[in-house]
Amino acid sequence: MSIFLLQVTNAAISAAPDSVNAAVNAANQADGGLSLIDLILKGGWIMLPLFILLFVSVYIILERYLTIRKAGGQPESFMNGIRALMVKSDIQGAKLLCAQNPSPLARMVEKGLRRLGLPLTEIEASVENVGKIEIARLEKNINILGIIAGIAPMLGFVGTIIGVIKIFYAINATGDFGIAQIAGGLYTKMVTSAAGLIVGIIAHAGYHWLSILVERMVFRMENSAIEFMDILQDN
Repeated sequence: MSIFLLQVTNAAISAAPDSVNAAVNAANQADGGLSLIDLILKGGWIMLPLFILLFVSVYIILERYLTIRKAGGQPESFMNGIRALMVKSDIQGAKLLCAQNPSPLARMVEKGLRRLGLPLTEIEASVENVGKIEIARLEKNINILGIIAGIAPMLGFVGTIIGVIKIFYAINATGDFGIAQIAGGLYTKMVTSAAGLIVGIIAHAGYHWLSILVERMVFRMENSAIEFMDILQDN
C-alpha cells in the first residue's frame, strides 16, 4: 500500500510543473487576446458619451491654440510700423497697416485711429472696449473644457455604479459568487473609471494651458495699447 501511495505522489509531483506551465500559457494567451478595442467595448454604453467629450475637448484645445497663436502675430514690428507712420502723420497709411494685419491688436489700434480728434480719454476708452471684445473672442469655448473636466470623471463614476449593479445582478441570478459573476462588472467599473479620469485630465490640462496663453496675450495687448496711447500723446 505504501508503495502505491509513493507512486501516486511521484506522479503528482511530476505532473505539477506541466499544470503550472499550462495555466501560465493560458493566462498569457488571455492577456494577448484582449485588444484595446475589446477592452473599451467592455466599458459598455457609458463609453459613448466619454468619447464624445474626448472629441470635443481635443477639438477645442487644437482650435483655440491655433486661434490664439494666429492672434499673437508680431506686435513689436506692428507697433514700430504704426509709430513710424504716426510720426509722418500718415493716418491713412496706419489704417491700411491695421487692415492688412488681422489681429486683435490691429483692430484695437484701428479703433483708436478712427477716434482721432476726440479727447484722449475717449480714445483710450474705445481701445479698451475693443480689447475686451477681442479677449472674449479668444476665450470662446475655453470654459467648456472646465465643464468637461468636471463631467467626465462623474460619468466614469456612473460606470462604476453600473458595474457594481452588474456584479450583484449576476450573483443574484446564478446564486453563486465567483469570477464568472464579477468579471463583467469589474470590467465596466475599471474601464469607465479610467476613461473618465483620462478625459477629465485632458480637459483640465487643456483648460489651464489655454488660459495661460490667453493671459499672455492679454498682457501683450495691454502693453501695446499703452504704447499706442503714448504715440498719440507724443504727436
